Amino acid sequence: MKNFFTDASSKEWRNDFHTIWALTRQHLPRLTVAIICSLALSAINGAIAWLVKPSLDSLFVERNRTVLYLLPAGIFLLFVLRGLFAFLNNFLMSSIGAKIVKTLRQTLYNKLLSLPVSFFAAKSSGSIISRVLNDIGSLENLIANTARNFFVQSATVAVLAVVALFRRWDLALLSFTVIPLVVLVTDRFGKRMKKTSKKTREFISDVTKMVQETVLGIRVVKAFTMEEMMRRRNDEAVSRHYRNVMREVRIREFTSVAMEIIAGAGIAVILWYGSYLIINNKLSVGSFFSFITAIMMIYTPLKRLGQVNNNFQMIRTALHRIKEVFLIEDERGGSVDKTEIRGHIVYDNVSFKYPDSTEPALKDVKLEIRPGETIAIVGYSGAGKSTLIDLILGFWKDYTGSILIDGTDIRDYSLRSIRSHIGVVSQDVLLFDDTVRNNISFGRPEATDTEIIGAARAAYAHDFIMEMPRGYDTYIGERGVKLSGGQKQRLSLARAILKNPKILILDEATSSLDADSEAKIQHALESIMPGRTVLIIAHRLSTINKADRIVVMDRGRIIQQGSHSELFASGGLYQELYTAQSGMMKN
Repeated sequence: MKNFFTDASSKEWRNDFHTIWALTRQHLPRLTVAIICSLALSAINGAIAWLVKPSLDSLFVERNRTVLYLLPAGIFLLFVLRGLFAFLNNFLMSSIGAKIVKTLRQTLYNKLLSLPVSFFAAKSSGSIISRVLNDIGSLENLIANTARNFFVQSATVAVLAVVALFRRWDLALLSFTVIPLVVLVTDRFGKRMKKTSKKTREFISDVTKMVQETVLGIRVVKAFTMEEMMRRRNDEAVSRHYRNVMREVRIREFTSVAMEIIAGAGIAVILWYGSYLIINNKLSVGSFFSFITAIMMIYTPLKRLGQVNNNFQMIRTALHRIKEVFLIEDERGGSVDKTEIRGHIVYDNVSFKYPDSTEPALKDVKLEIRPGETIAIVGYSGAGKSTLIDLILGFWKDYTGSILIDGTDIRDYSLRSIRSHIGVVSQDVLLFDDTVRNNISFGRPEATDTEIIGAARAAYAHDFIMEMPRGYDTYIGERGVKLSGGQKQRLSLARAILKNPKILILDEATSSLDADSEAKIQHALESIMPGRTVLIIAHRLSTINKADRIVVMDRGRIIQQGSHSELFASGGLYQELYTAQSGMMKN
C-alpha cells in the first residue's frame, strides 16, 4: 500500500489517478464484471432509444398488430434486464468501495504505528483520528458512486450518441454543440468543489478533536464548571463544518442547475429544427422521436458525469490528507539485535532541541550509568529530565553526540531490540479498555497465567484484582477509568515487571499517589530493582534517598551529581529543591 502514496509523478492529477487505480486494481475481477454490467446497461438504454422508430412506424403507420403484443413484452424484458444489471453493478462497485476503505484503514493504522514520536507531537490526536475515520470513511460512497457513474454514464452517452448519429447526423451534431459548455461548467464547479471539500475535511477534523478532548477531559471540564464554554466551542466548530457542507451542496446543486439550463437550451433548438424538418417532409415522425428519445436519454448521464467530476475532486481532497501521513518517513533503527544486555548507559556530549523550540532541551550532557546502578534525576519542570529518558527509548533521533548502551550507539540498535530491554512506569499511566490480564501482559502477550499473577503479586496488585467482579478477567474501562490512581500505577508496574527489563525507567511514578499507595509501590520497586539499571525521574525528593546517585539538571544541563548527603552538604540547586519541598511538607 505504501507505494500507492509515494509514487513520484510530475503531475498532481496523474498521481491522484494512479493512486485511485492502484487501490482499485486489487479488485480487478469484481471491477471487470461491474464494467461488463455497465456496458450491458448502456446497450439496453441504446436499444430502448433505437426501438422507438421501428415501433412507432409499425404501430401507427403500418398498423402491425403483432408489434402491439411484442412491444410491451420486449420493453418489460429490457427493463427487467436493466434492473438486474443495475443491481449487480451497484453491488459490485459498493463492495469495491468498502474493500478499499477496509484496506486503507488497516494500512493507515499500521503506518501510524511505524511513525516517529515527532509526528504525534506535531499533530493533535483528534486530527489523526479524523483522517482514519472521516476522511477514509468518506471515500467509501464517493469511490463506489463515482466509479459506477463514470463507467455506466460514459458508456451510455457513447451508445446513445451513436444511435442519434444513425437516426439523423445533422441533428446529432447540432445537439453535441452543448458538450463544450458541459465541460466548461464541470471544470469550473469541480475546482470550487475541491477547494471547499478541503475545508470541510479540516472542519470535521476540528469537530472530532473537540469531542475527543471533551471525552478524555470530562472530569476537568466538570470540575472547573466549563461546560458552557466547551458547548460554545463545540457549537462554533459544528457550525463551521455545517456552513462548509452547505457550500458543497450549493456547488453540487448549481452544477445540476447549470446542466439543466444547458440541456433545456439544447433540446429547445433540436425540437425547433426537428419540427421544421417534419413539417417540410424531410424527416419522419418515427425517426424524430427515436432521435429525441436518444438525446433526452443522453442528457441525464451527462448531468451525472458532471457530478462525477465533483465527486472526484472530493476524493482527491480526502486522498491528499491521507497521503500526508503516508509520505512521512517511518521511524528508523539500526540492525544490531542483542538478546541480553548489561545495562551500561553512557551519554557522550548529548545536545537536543525539539523541532518547534528555539531553546535546546539538552545541552552537552555527559553521564555514565553503570550496570545495576540506581540513578535519580531531579530538577525543576522543563529541566530536561523526561527528554533524557525519551532519547534512550529512541523517540527522538535528531540529537548531537552519542548515547551508548553496552558500548553500542543506540542508533545502531534495532528499535524492537533496544525497547525490549527497557521497561517504563510513568506518572501518566496508559491502560487499555481491556481485561486486567491483557493489560498486565501487554508487553508479553505470550505470558502464562502464573507469570501474570506473579508480576501482579510483586506489584502489590493481586489482592485488589481478586476483589474485582471477575478478577483478572475484569474489564477496567478506557484508560483504567474504573480504577484508583494507585491501582492504575500498580497495574502499570506489574506490566513492567512481567516484561523483566534490564533497564527500568520510573518517570515520576509515585508523584500523584496517596501515602498508602506510594508505600506499596515503593516496596514493590525495592524488591525488583536489584540487578537492574534504574533511572528515576523524581518529583518527591523524599523518595530517592536510597538512590546510588542523584543527578541534578537545570535548563538542559547536568549541574550536580552525588549522593543525597553529598549534594545536600554542598548546597546549590539540590539543597534548594529539597529544602523547599521539606518546608511545603511541614506546612
